[in-house]
Formats: sequence, structure tokens, C-alpha cells
Amino acid sequence: MTVPIVHHPGYCAVLPANHRFPMDKFRAVADFILQEDLLQGRPFHKPRAAPFEWVALAHDPRYVDQVFSLSVPKAVSREIGFDILEDIAARARYATGGTVLTGYLALEHGLACNTAGGSHHARWAHGAGFCVFNDVAVAIRVMQADGVIKRALVIDLDVHQGDGTADIFRRDESVFTFSMHARKNYPVRKVPSNHDAELPDGMPDNSYLALLEARLRSILEASRPDIVFYNAGVDPWEGDRLGRLGLSRNGLKRRDLFVIGTVRKLGIPLAGVLGGGYGEDIDELADRHLTLHRAALAVGNDCAAG
Repeated sequence: MTVPIVHHPGYCAVLPANHRFPMDKFRAVADFILQEDLLQGRPFHKPRAAPFEWVALAHDPRYVDQVFSLSVPKAVSREIGFDILEDIAARARYATGGTVLTGYLALEHGLACNTAGGSHHARWAHGAGFCVFNDVAVAIRVMQADGVIKRALVIDLDVHQGDGTADIFRRDESVFTFSMHARKNYPVRKVPSNHDAELPDGMPDNSYLALLEARLRSILEASRPDIVFYNAGVDPWEGDRLGRLGLSRNGLKRRDLFVIGTVRKLGIPLAGVLGGGYGEDIDELADRHLTLHRAALAVGNDCAAG
């Protein structure tokens, strides 16, 4: 089975030298996918930039207009972590369009992955934490508006809590938000998800995976989703620059295989997004992010064989 993978060159924009956000990882992820032939001879699926109408389904239209017109207030830019210039705004739109496309490809094929996405700190009224638009929230709203899904589940395993996603869906019973994250990490003021699992610093593989297994099965039963959006952040890795947990590289692999395999065994489509991952070695970071795409292909092949 070939797992559709979504990518656009516009996922990369220019940031000041030595900025903490590793923008070049998106280009490196795509390069590594090609080198490993994870597309199995197929091309990337190339998204369109998300239009205003899509983004405004999940964000305050006043904020969306500020991003599109490059007039974001300085206070908001500081909270996001960089100025919203033309290429940054375009990057946010392409990444959001990419997650929308990933969702539709997941409905068609059962499984699809983006090479960006997971901007889970962007709230209804504004962006934050290197996140301009909440791509997963936009994708869910677009798909609901089109009538192709009714209910969705967000599985967020980034090391940071998905406060923006929780904020956008806090009064919406059709979307279940699950965030499993380091208790003492960003953001300081968390927004309650439908289910939060707050973890102590340094939690290792076996403890993490046992807790995830105990929580995920009941969450899938309770949420009854038409689609799962999976934020496969790799910052729970023990060596991540901004993480506080203790997962090994093998632990990340086991995590992704478990999540994707469990969801697909139930026949639920899964759309995977990149999520967070930080480090100065871009090649190491890109290779770490490919854990998602390798696991998706492995599960897809198992499902096709079965």
C-alpha cells in the first residue's frame, strides 16, 4: 500500500539566524522521504494555500484578516514568536491547506500524512508558540462544513499541551481533544482538553506507552470519530531541545506504530501531521520526524496484507 504524503515547497520560510524554530526541517523531511522512497515511486500530493474562508471557520475573522494583510499587531507577533511577513503568512496557509488535503486523502485511502502541520498553540483569536493558524482545527471545520465528517478525534502527543486546539473546540461536542504532554512544559496556562494526560519530567518509554495504551482505547470508544487527526510531535524524545520527557527513538517508533495501528484496526481514517521537534542538527531532526511516515507505511502494508 502507498500512503499518500502531502508536501509543498512553501512549507519553508525565512527566519532570523539562530531562531529557535527549525524551519529548514520541513525541506529536509521531504528530501529524506524521497531518499528512502517512502512514496514508492509516487509524487507528493501538493496542496493549495488555504483561502480566507477556510481559515475563518476556526479562527476569528479579524485575526485571519490581520495575517492575510500582514498587519498582525506586535503583541501578537511576539506571542507567536516571529513577525508575520509575506513568506511566513504564505507558509501558514500552505501548511493549513496541506492538513486539509491530508484529511481528505485519509478519508479516501484510510491513511495519509503531511510533512508539516500540528500548529496546536494557535487559538481562536490569535496565534502563539510558533503557530500562526491551527491547521488541524481548520481541516476539521472544513470537512464538517463540506458534510464529509460529523465527529473527529484529535490525538495530540506533542510534548507541549494542545491548548489552542482545546480552546477552539472547548464548547463543541462533535470534536474530542486528547493531549498527552509534559506537565511542566509550555504553555504555562493550559486550556483543558476533553482528556489531558499530564506527565512528569523524564517519563521513559515503557511507562509512557503503558499509559497511552490505557487511555487511547477508551477515548476511541467514547469519541466515536469519523476521522482521527494525529499530532505525532517528536519532542517527547529524551534529547529534544525543548522537551522534558524521556522517550528513546525506539519509543517514538513504538508510539506511532501503536497509535496508527490501533486506529486503523478499527477502520477509522487517520491523518498524520508532523507536530513539534527541536534541535540544531536538522538532519537528525528530520530523520526523527520520519518516524511518523515510516510507521504509517508499515501499518498500511500490514493492513493491505491482512
